[in-house]
Amino acid sequence: MCYMHICRQRKRPSFWSQTVRKPKKQAFQLLIRKSQRQSSVFQPVKMHLTACEPTATSTAVVMEPPGDAGLLQSCGTADSLASLEDVTAESTANESSEEDSACARKEQSNAKVEQSTHTESGATARPNSLSLPVKATEFWTTHRNGEVKLRMGESGPEAKPPLTVNQMFTSAVERFGNYNALGWKEGEQWKTMTYKDYYKTCRTAAKGFLKLGLKQYHGVGILGFNSVEWFIADIGAILAGGFAVGIYTTNSPEACQYVAENCQANILVVENHKQLQKILQVQDRLPHLKAIIQYKDELKEKKPNLYTWAEFMELGRDEPDAQLDDIISSQKPNQCCTLIYTSGTTGHPKGVMLSHDNLTWTAFVTGKDVSMTDADKLQEVIVSYLPLSHIAAQMIDIWLPMKAGGVTYFAEPDALKGSLANTLREIRPTAFMGVPRVWEKMQEKMKSIGAKSSTVRRKVASWAKDVGLQTNLNKMELNGNLSRKPLNFRLAKCLVFRKVRKALGLDRCTRCYTGAAPITKDTLEFFLSLDIPLFELYGMSESSGPHTISLPDAFRLISCGKVIPGCKTKIFNPDADGNGEICFWGRHVFMGYLNMPDKTEEALDADGWLHSGDLGKHDQDDFLFITGRIKELIITAGGENIPPVPIEDAVKEAVPLVSNAMLIGDKRKFLSMLLTIKCEVNNETGAPEDELTTEALDLCRNLGSNATRVSEIAGGRDRVVYAAIQDGINRVNEKATSNAQRIQKWTILEKDFSIPGGELGPTMKLKRPEVMKMYKDQIENFYKEVLTPTTPDNPLPSK
Repeated sequence: MCYMHICRQRKRPSFWSQTVRKPKKQAFQLLIRKSQRQSSVFQPVKMHLTACEPTATSTAVVMEPPGDAGLLQSCGTADSLASLEDVTAESTANESSEEDSACARKEQSNAKVEQSTHTESGATARPNSLSLPVKATEFWTTHRNGEVKLRMGESGPEAKPPLTVNQMFTSAVERFGNYNALGWKEGEQWKTMTYKDYYKTCRTAAKGFLKLGLKQYHGVGILGFNSVEWFIADIGAILAGGFAVGIYTTNSPEACQYVAENCQANILVVENHKQLQKILQVQDRLPHLKAIIQYKDELKEKKPNLYTWAEFMELGRDEPDAQLDDIISSQKPNQCCTLIYTSGTTGHPKGVMLSHDNLTWTAFVTGKDVSMTDADKLQEVIVSYLPLSHIAAQMIDIWLPMKAGGVTYFAEPDALKGSLANTLREIRPTAFMGVPRVWEKMQEKMKSIGAKSSTVRRKVASWAKDVGLQTNLNKMELNGNLSRKPLNFRLAKCLVFRKVRKALGLDRCTRCYTGAAPITKDTLEFFLSLDIPLFELYGMSESSGPHTISLPDAFRLISCGKVIPGCKTKIFNPDADGNGEICFWGRHVFMGYLNMPDKTEEALDADGWLHSGDLGKHDQDDFLFITGRIKELIITAGGENIPPVPIEDAVKEAVPLVSNAMLIGDKRKFLSMLLTIKCEVNNETGAPEDELTTEALDLCRNLGSNATRVSEIAGGRDRVVYAAIQDGINRVNEKATSNAQRIQKWTILEKDFSIPGGELGPTMKLKRPEVMKMYKDQIENFYKEVLTPTTPDNPLPSK
């Protein structure tokens, strides 16, 4: 993203001098000023409170950082504190969720902690039992109306005064009121909405929610594809004192019911008839539900308490402002405003409670870190297409643009089925976030087109990519300080790179990001060779999105970058190679899991550090590298711990024909692997088809195979392809550090992994528990034979 510095404080212009001659503007500014007076910018005030005596003022409670004497005094246990995805959505870049990580975390004694240069010294080892003392309960709550101690600092970003969502929004309206905030397509025409109208519409929606009976600290569930209405419902729910709750469009009716009931949703906002039917199927099991709103298409049938979007907005249009203003004035930055639900792959999803400060502060420090540009200098342009139930999409599409006055354009609902490319070319974003699978699809498409080019064009492209890769690797090593790019690079840029960027719609894009799942080195190098560096992000739902970010002057291949300003990283109990559990500290750390104190205690240790469940290490320059996930760690029958992702990535790199690979071997005598072949995808359903991709066809021809379908390869039907795959796996095994880390058996599945198939989550992240269940028979077949892998009948490839 061509990002700007947003930390400068500007003197606000005189209200009266701007409004005397413009009655309409005056009325609107009065509305803004009224809201700001009632929810004024916070000044740091240190206060001692008891958990049973919530403050009656709207002033922010600025708490001391860990170790200070000024601690909240509890009147009792944690539970007596102030009373407050397909459900398979994965959390951010390589984003993880705390879902079930703690239960998979191994008890470790005599723990040693290695801290990055960003951490304070003297970190303590994580206790075996997390029965939190009174001090630690100040950082979290599981009550819907609870308040938490903010992880404030005395200087720098940590000391920035806390803001509510309303305060950040009204500030944006004052600074960027006449700039476009949202853009959407109607037919062939793009429509836009300014920040003034955006805020006014969100207030109207908030009043509509209140009229429908939304109670404070109850949910407004939103089930549908990204749209203007999605944003307005989200922010309207927050302004009205409720919780904004995204629900994945791929959720089953039962999964929708669980989320809606868990957050005690009073209102559900659905996109269309298809999503409406899910809610109607479970409506009788939602005792808190008062109304349903459908924001796209006409209603096919009228039912009590079912509204179109237009009918809903009309409810709040003429409502007086007093009730809404009172609610806004009572809101505090350390109270919950948004719920993000975790994947729930091995149990019920958990409602990640994010406070106003979680969202507003994270938007501030992230925007500053990536040098986001204010709209009055050069407006940032974003394309919204990733699931908004995911915190990464919300932070990038809603909160970061709001902080900088950026404009967000909405892609078509079939974006991931092919239309995204057209949207990118039309909108030409200044920043773009893609999950690894999006980048991989782009890579496959470009390779397919390149293969059909003339010999001369292919040679020029190959030369340009070699020059691009080497130049950018040199630039990376010099942390962006390449004084002058060589002549051959400038020529390659003119002949190839500019044309590629324009064809992709990325010619204005100065920041291309990847996250939500691991990305292969091959894909990173492919785009780097085209002068399109992909900057990796890493974080969680529980960290309000980003925790580390790669930057143009600070990135390394396969690293997730460095910690964002004002936050800290700690490596818990590192091994001899420096690998340990990654822990987070900062004002981006979540409040707790709604109504789940036990799970919250597992995620947050006694000192308030968030334990991610991810394994990682720092290099000498403090770049963070993710090496695995504790709950995904394979522990063989022989007791060896093996992270699967590096081996899976090595196989995909050694065998380009492979689309997905999943390593098996937990509690087993040896490792095995499930493989899928690159195939075409149905543009309507997103389901994998039998036909091979163009790239796969070319690879097969080069091997001497005539296969055109997956079904002609799977099950050992194509000996040539099987021999080539075995050869690639042998090369991977040769680099294994021990026999236990070698792949002994593998099979090709009949179809590729996909979201509709259930093997991938909404962000294309592999759902390992689901795959284990779905392909149980194939997995058991690996281990049925009596012969061990080292017998002559099943020889182990030599190292």
